[in-house]
Amino acid sequence: MFKKKKETEVDITSLNNILKIGSKLINIGYFMAIFALVILVTYLLKEWKILLFLKELLIVISPIFIGLIIAWLFDPLVRKLQTKKIPRLLGCIISYIIIIGIIVLIGYMFIPSFTDQIKEFVKALPDIIDNLITFVADIINKFDNNNTINTSKMKKEITNFLSNYGTSIASNVPKYALSVGKSVVSSGINFGLGLMVGFYLLYDFNKLNGKIKKILPNSWKKNYNELIDRINNSLRNYVQGVLIVMLLVFLTQSIGLTLAGMKAPLVFALFCAVTDIIPYFGPYIGGIPAVIVGFTISPITGLCVLISIIIVQLLENNFYQPLIMGHTMKLHPVTIMLGLLIFQHFFGILGMIIATPVIACLKILFIFINEKLHILEKITGDTEINSKKTQEEEVNLL
Repeated sequence: MFKKKKETEVDITSLNNILKIGSKLINIGYFMAIFALVILVTYLLKEWKILLFLKELLIVISPIFIGLIIAWLFDPLVRKLQTKKIPRLLGCIISYIIIIGIIVLIGYMFIPSFTDQIKEFVKALPDIIDNLITFVADIINKFDNNNTINTSKMKKEITNFLSNYGTSIASNVPKYALSVGKSVVSSGINFGLGLMVGFYLLYDFNKLNGKIKKILPNSWKKNYNELIDRINNSLRNYVQGVLIVMLLVFLTQSIGLTLAGMKAPLVFALFCAVTDIIPYFGPYIGGIPAVIVGFTISPITGLCVLISIIIVQLLENNFYQPLIMGHTMKLHPVTIMLGLLIFQHFFGILGMIIATPVIACLKILFIFINEKLHILEKITGDTEINSKKTQEEEVNLL
């Protein structure tokens, strides 16, 4: 009789284990179905060219987007001024005086230098191309002297490509200048319209949030406030940190490239600062052109430019990022790299710039939903986490 009881107990344990494994497999199946649905939706978006339509739409409504960003960034300042009994309208005017003052100061300090350096660089461009051809030819000749491989055909093709490219650039300089001028004028008009839209949005920004809350059910309002606070805090810290890091990279890179004897150092420093927004890949995108141009001037200049870029990157990685940015986004490097590749595929360089904050917002949204609905625990079948959380909630309530 005792043996029979033992056998039945073992059968019940085995059955429970099988049921647990079955429930986990079902949950994994649900997860795979959701993943397949996401892939299907992504494929349909690509085939139906919805993303291209959204991209074009964003370009058209870019002034509204610019105004929304300005209102979002300066709303905390206006609210702080309101706490000091300053009317919201006057707070908006003060904020715009600061914005316009910064723009005028930057324009007064850098635009004349930028225009002079761009003109100088355009004049020196044919010589830079010739030096680049000579530099490449010297490297290929070293391989020829060692008799390792036959590089005469390679040398001819590369020199022909560079010379043709140089002549095409020289002949198309007026065309490029006209297109750049058009893009600068259109960007300036869009930015001006964005400033105008931003003023009205900034004045009514608190009302906009209230109108959204009115639409939501009462049970959602508390969660909405919590989610918006999390996203706002994370994104504002990220944007402020990125702007400060960009400014520091621009200043230090300008000093380094000027000391290295680089032509148009401010232009290349600005390019390095803008591309530095892109994690991991940005420093290479911004630094490689400067190094190539530096070596075409002279080997010493190229080496000094390379040293300058390496020093600035060391400063950024070891001082600027840890002190200013900290762990604002709290994203794994692999996640960031995958996001950069995906966003670059669909949206190009602009996608790489917005990839990190968008992924961070999606992560915050997923964590928030998981805290409320315990999705991961349901998929993995791990009920211990749920029980611990409920116990903690009960303790907090007590």
